[in-house]
Amino acid sequence: MWLFVAFLAVPLIEIALFIQIGGAIGLGWTLLIVVITAVLGTYLVRQQGLQALRQVQNSFNQLKDPSEALAHGAMILFSGALLLTPGFFTDAVGFALLVPAVRLAMFRWARTKVKVASFSVHGAANRPPHGQSDIIDGEYSEVPENQKDIGGPSGWTKH
Repeated sequence: MWLFVAFLAVPLIEIALFIQIGGAIGLGWTLLIVVITAVLGTYLVRQQGLQALRQVQNSFNQLKDPSEALAHGAMILFSGALLLTPGFFTDAVGFALLVPAVRLAMFRWARTKVKVASFSVHGAANRPPHGQSDIIDGEYSEVPENQKDIGGPSGWTKH
């Protein structure tokens, strides 16, 4: 139901804002503002998106819970979609999502609504020390039938 209301309300808000702002400053300035916010938004989303990607990678490398970094990345991605959508309301929400404090507040709010049953990390930290593993690393090559020498106990020991 909320999604339906959003799909109905957002275009109506945008149309009303276009009419009001366009009437106050003119069509040319209105279109220029929309283009400038799209270009500026794209630049900011790219910068913050790369930073969020580094944070996700650091979380994985340090075997920490990556949920906050992933949430920030998702909000930045959503912000980019809003900033590329022509309109003043979507631009305002998109720019708001580029503010780290706003994203952090939204993440903390969402975290209170979502319950995680368990979280575990499987990786290098859980592996046994070097030399105590059941895994044997080796190389092999297939020997064609006509080159096999059956002279010894098996072909495995022939070098």
